[in-house]
Formats: sequence, C-alpha cells, structure tokens
Amino acid sequence: MHDLIAWLVDFFETMGYPGIFLLMAMEGSIFPMPSELVIPRAGYLAQQGEMNLLAVIVTGTAGSLAGAYLNYFASRHLGRPLLLRYGRYFFISEKRFARAERFFLEHGEISTFIGRLLPVVRHLISVPAGLSGMNHWKFSLYTLLGSGLWVTILAGLGYWIGEEEELLARYSREALIVVAVFCTLLAGIYVWRHCRRRSAERR
Repeated sequence: MHDLIAWLVDFFETMGYPGIFLLMAMEGSIFPMPSELVIPRAGYLAQQGEMNLLAVIVTGTAGSLAGAYLNYFASRHLGRPLLLRYGRYFFISEKRFARAERFFLEHGEISTFIGRLLPVVRHLISVPAGLSGMNHWKFSLYTLLGSGLWVTILAGLGYWIGEEEELLARYSREALIVVAVFCTLLAGIYVWRHCRRRSAERR
C-alpha cells in the first residue's frame, strides 16, 4: 500500500491538477487514498510557484465532491432498493430503516459537514445520505463546505511548511485534533439547540 500511494503521489505530480482531482475523487469515495499526502504536497508546489494555491484548493474540493457523488448516487439508486428488499436478512427491518432515514433527513446537513472533516467517516458519510434520499443540493452544499475547509487546511500546511515531512506529519496530526475538537463542539451546540427547540415546541 505504501508503494502504491507513493506511485499515486508521483502520478499526481506528473498529471498536475487533473491528478489532484482524480486522487481526491478516489479519496472522497471508498479508496483509502489519504488526502494528507496529496494536498500538502500540492500546497508546497504552489509555494514553489509550480502550482496555484487557489487552483489546488478548488481542484481538490471538486475532486472530493465527485467522489462523494459516486457513493451518494450509488447508494440512492442501487443500495436503497436492495436494503429494503434484503435488509431483514441482516436484522434491518423496514421500521428500523425508516427510523434511521428520518434521523438523517432531519440531521443530514450537520452530519455531512462534520463527516467530511473526519478520517474514515469522510469515505462513508455519503452512503447514509444517499440511502436516506437526502436532498441533492443540500448534500452538495455541505459536502463542499466540509471538503473545502479540510482541503484549505491541508493546502495551507503544505504551503507554509514545505517539504519537511516529519514537521508536516506532526502539524497534520495536530490539525486533525483541532478539527476533531471543533467537530465535537459543533455537534454539541447543534444537539443543544435541537433539544431546546424541541422543548419549546412541546410547551
């Protein structure tokens, strides 16, 4: 896997912006292509004048959206009928599915935004969005916001730190911790406001 990833990074450097788009599309779907390897390197190339930082961010975000679309539409048009038909064999009844569907339709925006910022989750969050039939435009907006923020952070790290791999790896981990704390706080605020609104509606 290490050799494959190294080859893919060399591939993106050869292909330029189309390479960034393709690799981020892979990372946005189901292939475990870490954006932490692709985008900071592109940010460094922008600092060297070989790329444009804004173009790197736009291309990387667009690639993430394309990969997310792959999971979203596959789940929406293929996964949902199969799950409804065969879910009972995996202890997923229609009642349970409907409950999960209602949850994601009600909280899909915050779930999609936060999911795009977290490792592993960003590969999978498009699946429940598609299964639940989340509004396409809302899915696109919150995917763009989450992916754009993460790509901007990584590109900025690469731009300011450069080729120092150990330093870049350390700051990437620290950035991930900060993002995780931010997501936890954001989720907490969202839950608090939701509970408060529900309480007000019952009065």
